[in-house]
Amino acid sequence: MRHNKKFNHLSRKAAHRAAMLSNMATSLIMHKRITTTLQKAKALRVYVEPLVTKAKDDTTASRRVVFSYLQNKYAITELFGPIANKIANRPGGYTRIIKLGKRASDDADMAFIEFVDFDENMAKAEKKTRTRRSRKSAAPKAEVAAEPAAEAQPAEATEAAE
Repeated sequence: MRHNKKFNHLSRKAAHRAAMLSNMATSLIMHKRITTTLQKAKALRVYVEPLVTKAKDDTTASRRVVFSYLQNKYAITELFGPIANKIANRPGGYTRIIKLGKRASDDADMAFIEFVDFDENMAKAEKKTRTRRSRKSAAPKAEVAAEPAAEAQPAEATEAAE
């Protein structure tokens, strides 16, 4: 029976898996984006998101709990500082996984994992409004641009005549 076996073991023993996820979480917190395999990214998301939720409440107890997972005081400072300030009003979903394709050497699925609020390129793309493109709206703009040029010529001709 497979009771309570919901997470990916990543072909590692428990201690190796815990150390690897701790190191990857520290790297993600420090760099805001890392490239890894898709399966590791999915496992890391499950590992990091509860820690980020804990970071919203900046108390000594929550700092100690998060430190027990990460074991890096610089990562804790970064997590409880700039990261917690940016995600303060977000109710969850702090990370984004973007698939990159296959790795050439072993054909493994690769992916980015990044914090949602720290990617400036995606933030700009979300703020852009979509415009409809149709032939109706393009034709009047061309006619409007042609009319002022036609009006400018008679005005110059009248000034020269005077």
